[in-house]
This record gives sequence, C-alpha cells and structure tokens, in this order.
Amino acid sequence: MKLNTFIITVAALLLVPVLAFSIEVPEADLSELLDHHSVSDRLSVLMKRIRDRQVTRETARDSLQHLLAEARDIYYQAGGRDSPKSEWYFPVAGSDARAITKGRRHGYIARGYDFYKGNLHKGHPSLDIFIPDRNHDCRDDRSGKTVKVLSMTSGIVVTAEENWETGSYLRGGRYLWVYDPGNDLLVYYAHNERVLVEAGDLVRPGDSIATVGRSGYNAAKQRSPTHLHLTVLKINRGRMTPVDVYNELRKTKIKKR
Repeated sequence: MKLNTFIITVAALLLVPVLAFSIEVPEADLSELLDHHSVSDRLSVLMKRIRDRQVTRETARDSLQHLLAEARDIYYQAGGRDSPKSEWYFPVAGSDARAITKGRRHGYIARGYDFYKGNLHKGHPSLDIFIPDRNHDCRDDRSGKTVKVLSMTSGIVVTAEENWETGSYLRGGRYLWVYDPGNDLLVYYAHNERVLVEAGDLVRPGDSIATVGRSGYNAAKQRSPTHLHLTVLKINRGRMTPVDVYNELRKTKIKKR
C-alpha cells in the first residue's frame, strides 16, 4: 500500500556518516525499512541521481558501496542464491549470439566509459541484441508477438525505470538494473517496451523481466533497429568496470519465445 512519503537520509538508514543528499522512501516503521524492497528503493533513487549527475562521485561511490552490501545480505536472507555462468540465459528469448551486432568488437567500446558520469558517459561498453522488426512496432516480424527480455543472471532488481516518453533525454528509455551479488555484477537492460518487474524483486536466470522495445532518446529514432541494450559492470569497492560478456553469451542457455 502506498503511503505519504517523507525524506529520510541514507545515513539514518545505514548508520554511516551523513552523506550529501537525502533519499525519499515510502513512510513505514523501521522493521519495514529492512526488507529487500526498501533497500532497492533507496538504491533506485541513488542510481537515478547518479544518472542525472545530482550527486558527487565520492558520495555516490560511498553510498553505493554501503547500499549494495546491505542488498547483498538481504538477497541471501530472502533465499536468493548464486548462479554460475553455466546457468546463465541469453537475455532475449528465442535468440542467441548471432543476434548481436556484427564485427570484430560486436559494437563493444569500453574506452571512455565512466559510470559516475551518468547519462553523459562516453563509450559503448555494451552489446546490442536485435530482433526482426521492420515496421518498428516492437513485435517479432515472424510471429507478430512481443519478445521477452530475460534475466541473464540471478540477482535483485535495484532499478526499474518505467517513466519514459518520446522525446525524453533519457538514453536508456525504460530500463532495469539487476544486482548479482554472487558474481559482483550490475547488469543493465535498456530500451524496453515494457518493464515486468519492480525494484526489490528477486530474479533467477531465465526469468522474464521486460519486453524488447524502442524506448530511449536514440533508440526511438527511425534509423535505429529494435534491440535490447545490455551492459555488464564488475563491482569492486564502488569501482564500476565494464565487462564484455560476448563469449559467455555464446554459451548461455536459450529459452524459446
């Protein structure tokens, strides 16, 4: 149930030194603030502030490190378990690595990327996975149906952005961030038509989390083919290092559409 909201600092929730910004969370008693949804709500707010460059790098790194540690503990307490690469699923149902951008690097450019520059980051440390959609209706031309985006790994949803409209500056459109504690990864699924999960949900490899779409500042343009934009970041004490998972995607499990 949605209640009136109030502003509460990250420091008050984490018992760490006061940070440079406050986070809005649903009003609740302190026991409710310990569940996995509330942790993800706070992570979601932080991720959006990083995206919009509304927080300093130092504050963002410190806050992210503390919140991810809390999310890790709650993930396992809630029954989450690790998924080795042998259990990973290809993130577009019915597709495989042949649907990824062609070429020697498969469109992957890590140089110049900086997570903490948010929506203004450079580079393209990502793999784009295309579906056949000539008329740009976000439907597979062969079946006429939407195509599911699947969670590649296990983890907890820390951001589920659904509020995007044509013309918005947001590059990712409707997107998701999933935190995989077992592999210390943040996985980004962008340009979705619909988001099927919310912050705080626990997911397993192969779970449906969205549908492939054309949301996002550039992805919505006529020249852009319909695709999923996949980014994987390795976490190390607040550092975010891009990881090219093309070789892993060639070996993942495939789920039928």
